[in-house]
Amino acid sequence: MATDTSAPSDLPAAEVPTAPPTAAVLLIGNELLSGRTKDINLAHIAESLVGRGIRLLEARVIADIPQAIVTALNELRANHDYVFTTGGIGPTHDDITADCVAEAFGVDLPINPEARAVLQSFCDEREIELNEDRLRMARIPTGATLIDNPVSAAPGFRLDNVFVMAGVPRIMQAMLASILPDLRTGPIMHSVSVGCDLGEGTVASALRALQEAHPVVEIGSYPGKTGQLGRLSLVARGTDEAELDVVRQALTEMVSALGGQLT
Repeated sequence: MATDTSAPSDLPAAEVPTAPPTAAVLLIGNELLSGRTKDINLAHIAESLVGRGIRLLEARVIADIPQAIVTALNELRANHDYVFTTGGIGPTHDDITADCVAEAFGVDLPINPEARAVLQSFCDEREIELNEDRLRMARIPTGATLIDNPVSAAPGFRLDNVFVMAGVPRIMQAMLASILPDLRTGPIMHSVSVGCDLGEGTVASALRALQEAHPVVEIGSYPGKTGQLGRLSLVARGTDEAELDVVRQALTEMVSALGGQLT
């Protein structure tokens, strides 16, 4: 007889703890790796996911190399609940993301009638031709559903747990906004911070001890500057606001005990 590994029957389903959904981002494009284009999509995606209780655990920047994209997609979609890609779904020869997604899933890449109709309407309104190059943007892997693009019409798409979006920030942001309400959420991560004038080498041992005392809270130190003064930000993140308040007080006391000043 198989062993029952489900939750105890006397525990209401609503109280069964579940792990927060995890996500990865795949930023695609030679222009990102050359430095020509400065990415801002990752920060926007990360902030949006934090607000939904989705843990972004991995991000990769990858060139327009088909096999590299396919390999990365298969690795990421197997290890995370959600994968978000940006870039490579335009009309030019180096826009190969749709091709790579289709290959990763082992499906065809036909012209999608709904995507074609959207593009045709967009072109008709502007009196431009829906030529073969523009029609490339209507190629959608079999089984995928479209992601609306209210900015420039050419849709993104979702296939299983992979969400394929444009690389242009304002288009990506509009696509992501339409996706977010349908994603599974988790406990919201909150954060507290304490600024001080100490160096990382001074606080390292005490900070390590504090982390060991609060293993479910993420504690980090981030050096920077405020005017001409050195400033170290001590940041704690977690889902339990009461515990975060305890950690914040402990950080404040730690700074004082080490002879530092709060900034």
